[in-house]
Amino acid sequence: MNRSGRGKPPLTAPKRQKKAPAKQAPQHSRKRTRKSAPRRRRGPIGLLLAPFRWIASLAWRLAWRGAVVVALIIGVAVFYVYTTLPPVSSMLDGRSRGSVTFLDRDGEVFAWRGEQFGGQITAETVSPHLRNAVVATEDRRFYMHPGVDPVGIASAIRINLREGRGPLSGHGGSTITQQTAKLLCLGRPYEKEEWESEAAYEADCRETSLWRKAKEAIYAMAMEAKYSKNEILTIYLNRAYLGAGARGFEAAAQRYFGTSASDLRPAEAAMLAGLLKAPTRYAPTNNMSLSRDRAAVIVNLMEGQDYLTEAEAETALAQPAELSPAAAARAGGYFADWVMEQGPNFLTSDTTEDVTIRTTFDPGIQKSAEDALRHVFDTKVREGSDAQAAIVVMSADGAVRAMVGGRQFTGVAGQFNRAVMAKRQTGSAFKPFVYATALELGFNANSTVEDSPLTLNVPGSGTWSPKNYTRNYRGTITLTEALTHSVNTAAVRVSEAVGRDNVRKVAADFGIQSDLDSGPAIALGTSESTLIEMTGAYAGILNGGSSVEPYGMIELRLAGDRTALIGQEGGMGERVISQNAAQQLVYMMNQVVERGTGQRAKLEGRQAAGKTGTTQAARDAWFLGFTADYVAGIWMGYDDNTPLTGVTGGGLPAEIWHETMLRVHENLPASPLPMARPPEAPAQVADSRGATADSRNAAGQGQAAQRQQPRQAQPQGGQSLGERVVRELFGLFGGN
Repeated sequence: MNRSGRGKPPLTAPKRQKKAPAKQAPQHSRKRTRKSAPRRRRGPIGLLLAPFRWIASLAWRLAWRGAVVVALIIGVAVFYVYTTLPPVSSMLDGRSRGSVTFLDRDGEVFAWRGEQFGGQITAETVSPHLRNAVVATEDRRFYMHPGVDPVGIASAIRINLREGRGPLSGHGGSTITQQTAKLLCLGRPYEKEEWESEAAYEADCRETSLWRKAKEAIYAMAMEAKYSKNEILTIYLNRAYLGAGARGFEAAAQRYFGTSASDLRPAEAAMLAGLLKAPTRYAPTNNMSLSRDRAAVIVNLMEGQDYLTEAEAETALAQPAELSPAAAARAGGYFADWVMEQGPNFLTSDTTEDVTIRTTFDPGIQKSAEDALRHVFDTKVREGSDAQAAIVVMSADGAVRAMVGGRQFTGVAGQFNRAVMAKRQTGSAFKPFVYATALELGFNANSTVEDSPLTLNVPGSGTWSPKNYTRNYRGTITLTEALTHSVNTAAVRVSEAVGRDNVRKVAADFGIQSDLDSGPAIALGTSESTLIEMTGAYAGILNGGSSVEPYGMIELRLAGDRTALIGQEGGMGERVISQNAAQQLVYMMNQVVERGTGQRAKLEGRQAAGKTGTTQAARDAWFLGFTADYVAGIWMGYDDNTPLTGVTGGGLPAEIWHETMLRVHENLPASPLPMARPPEAPAQVADSRGATADSRNAAGQGQAAQRQQPRQAQPQGGQSLGERVVRELFGLFGGN
């Protein structure tokens, strides 16, 4: 057989390689499911730690499950609040009360009352320096967090603990969003019926309990979901309270600097941002030094956060913010309070609208009065004295130009205003109305009266003997001399002769509305009156004998309206005495200043007239007087009626009047007083019948005035009123 070539291989099977048999796993290994390594035996420590490991494991499982539940609850709460949030535009002005803005006689703002809102602003339209100052001060991570800042909270807790306070006491770590939520009172508006007072509502809004903080955080996160960062900042900029009644940064910028929030410089922006910490304490109108120190801290924060360059920061520190002239003057506080009382409450103290009141106020005259009062007390009154003083300056028609209700106005509305609230005895300052009555009845300034001891029998009180201040008697003197030297016995004789009822009527018609004494002591000013009433009555003498109702409001209108809701109320009224009688009285009062008890009030190169007044035991001291341009009244005394020491109306009050009017008239040309000199020769002394030919002629001239006198003053028993008065004046009280 041939084996070579393409022969087929033999038909035999190939040999198989034998595989090694697989090893069977041990029977017990099949029971292991997860761990392949053998379990280590537990030692004593492991047995001790086992319970703790189990507790930690359980706590972890509960914690993350609880966190999920809490997150779901928070999410639901945030979503619910989200659905209740209104549009941004409806959240900018949340005041429950309106504001009152006062304009002076030239139309410039000089005072505010209520909650001032300067108008809606936005984060985009305000000065970038203001926006940056607020963020740098209150919430440097404002643009990064979702409404709550865990880093800020942790930092606040650490600071509180380090300073020895509780973790939630002091620094709160609140973001701007959380502060805005608090300003919104978590969306709960003020309802008058629901709260005891607005103060109680605001206190509830400022609550800092843990539960309140939790609700605040939820509300803040809902706001972050609903509004943009700039919208949240806009709400904050409009609603923040910044002291002095200013709500929002626009109102504050106008109040303190007289400019808009869009035009603030870095120094001004820093000062306003600094008010957020404590508005009343840091208000520049309260303490400029403290306010500037706080502003310097803000400027450094702005530089540290790259909102200001080094050069800008240095400029802001070197040129700190200055108050506007109106804010710096802080003028007219007492005046504004008085005007508030002149209008209806629903348009003034309780207004829900923004109201503008144009007034008669003159800031220059106000400054003159305040400077004069300060000068006299600084140079003439012992340091630490609690004596008080008040000043009213007005025009002859009753337009009040300035009012000082006390030595210091603290800026808090509603302070005790001694110019309009304090009713005090007027003393001899009342005597011009006694002589006005006599002049109206036909006597003249040179008519004579007896100055001698006098005793009257007062029904129900017994005898009364008025005494002169000097304890001396001059005998027969003219009415001018009697007023010039403030002779008490002469004033009483004149009052009794012309009739107390007539004196009372003349005084009341001139504007003294207080209850007037019915006894003979009315002539010596035992009745009480207010300074503004007395000053208004003296204005009636200056204007020629017409009554005056002091006024400060010219018109009241709602902000933005052209039509006034209330016009002027007050001014000149009906005639009380004739012009001739008024001009003679002006002459007599001029002599008081020229050579009588009021010489300290004399103005060099300018005619002035006035009258001093000192009450029993010197509890009150007055000087009231006028030039051709203005009337001014001064009162001085203690609030508790303690007697003044060494002070009379011709002393310090006359000096305050002099200093006030010296400043008021600084740039005014001298004008003569409207006075009429009496006949050169005095009227003859009364004869044994109690009247002379001259006095009877004077009495006849007085008959023309009878139409203005009370019913009981009509002629009786065939005698004219003038004749009867003359007989009483020169006969009945000629002696004891």
